[in-house]
Amino acid sequence: MPSPAHGVDHYENFPVASLLCPPRLRPAVKAIYHFARTADDLADEGQASAPERLAELDQFEADLAACALAQTPSSGRWPAVFDALAPVLREWDLPLQLLRDLLSAFKQDVTQSRYANQAQLLDYCRRSANPIGRLLLHLYQIHDETSLQQSDDICTALQLINFWQDLSVDLPRGRLYLPADLLARHGLSADQLLQPQPPAAAGALIDSALDWAEHLMLRGAPLARQVPGRAGWELRLVVQGGLRIAQRVRHLGPRVLQERPKLGRRDMALMLWRSLLMR
Repeated sequence: MPSPAHGVDHYENFPVASLLCPPRLRPAVKAIYHFARTADDLADEGQASAPERLAELDQFEADLAACALAQTPSSGRWPAVFDALAPVLREWDLPLQLLRDLLSAFKQDVTQSRYANQAQLLDYCRRSANPIGRLLLHLYQIHDETSLQQSDDICTALQLINFWQDLSVDLPRGRLYLPADLLARHGLSADQLLQPQPPAAAGALIDSALDWAEHLMLRGAPLARQVPGRAGWELRLVVQGGLRIAQRVRHLGPRVLQERPKLGRRDMALMLWRSLLMR
């Protein structure tokens, strides 16, 4: 699932045509993934100007509407995306608003690189991350409010952990997803985070950000017991993967402002073991 700086890396934690994804769902999951990945690339890749990116995303959204209506002609610019998505929309009756929410978040990426408070950032996650989880639950015909909220918690947590993991990548590009109110709480400014020697308070800032994300992840974790079959096991790995990355970020502390943590084979083995132990 959310380019390295912000986008759909966390989407890839979900079962994208993997062995754990039931074969009957793979075309739908792949279609959703390629829709999100293409839109994210329009928002973030290449050398286009901000107005050009927004115009591209507007056209992409118009083609989504044409795809949903079937008989309405599209621009024909993204046939690989919409030719695959059209039958999925009809067969599974996908909630179109969730796809529109994703596009809304990608457009926001073009115009906004800082967040005033945690509420603003959560609203962004509501549109950039949570729709993927809800779309996948829709495929599994899980619609109860408790499961949807748990899915939102997991997806938001994955998005936030991805942000904290990528601080060293985002900051030089002018992006900062640590909200201003959280920075102020620790007596820090965005400019201080760019200093060659991170300020001492940066460690407590990172810990606070991780506490927030881990709380959400653990609150949503029981969903893994509700999703049936192999997908439930994959969701356990998603949860444990997010928590393990958070641990790696916490271990780096202020150094995460200049160094991106990575997972190795030992981490993968630990994630698998912890997934098996989840109750």
